[in-house]
Amino acid sequence: MEVVIVPDAKAGGELIAEAMAALLRRKPDALLGVATGSTPLPIYEALTAKVAAGDVDASRARICQLDEYVGLPAGHPEAYRATVLRQVVEPLGLSEASFMGPDGGAEDVQAACLAYDKALAEAGGVDLQILGIGTDGHIGFNEPCSSLASRTRIKTLVEQTRIDNARFFDNDIDQVPHHVITQGIGTILEARHLVLLATGEGKADAVAQTVEGPISALVPASALQLHQHATVVVDEAAASKLKLADYFRHAFDNKPAWQGI
Repeated sequence: MEVVIVPDAKAGGELIAEAMAALLRRKPDALLGVATGSTPLPIYEALTAKVAAGDVDASRARICQLDEYVGLPAGHPEAYRATVLRQVVEPLGLSEASFMGPDGGAEDVQAACLAYDKALAEAGGVDLQILGIGTDGHIGFNEPCSSLASRTRIKTLVEQTRIDNARFFDNDIDQVPHHVITQGIGTILEARHLVLLATGEGKADAVAQTVEGPISALVPASALQLHQHATVVVDEAAASKLKLADYFRHAFDNKPAWQGI
């Protein structure tokens, strides 16, 4: 995989937003997979700025979710559907019709999972998928020891993930759902380009294990090593435990300017 070390989160967001813009220039109706949380916000802000400046036309872009909480009331502000609409779809000037995601309120959750996998395939597959990474190495909500061949399914969140996400629920862990629908690792790996953004020293161990460690279900993000086009963008703090950091810097600094990420 390609590892790009950037000065800070803003620089990482700009770099990834330009990759998304370049994709939309080549394929205006590209299906963009988005992640939630605080880490990817600089990406969406930078892409929105490019659209506002007329640098790229996103009017035909399609957006899809990586995961969704199970059981939150319809319209709950922290449901990931609401979050993606608020942070990505609306700022880009897109309609809700351009957006697709799993139904976390379905009576038959298993059927909803199967339906979402089918919908992604029928849409032609994800062209570029944004990923974050948990402190335990999870991607999406594929917690440690998730199958590397897993499909979209319901998962039970580990306590640390609920603790990490409590900040979005008034710091009240009791409000954080115990279950989610998530694209499985096998589903994620079907996207044509995977782009993982990690910032902060708290992600340094997970990044090092993902990039330089063995492929292991214990570190779900390490499955990116199997992908033909995976890019890991990290700030200096998140890169602090990479043994090959100097090599990664040299490789990126000397690649052809036209190549992008």
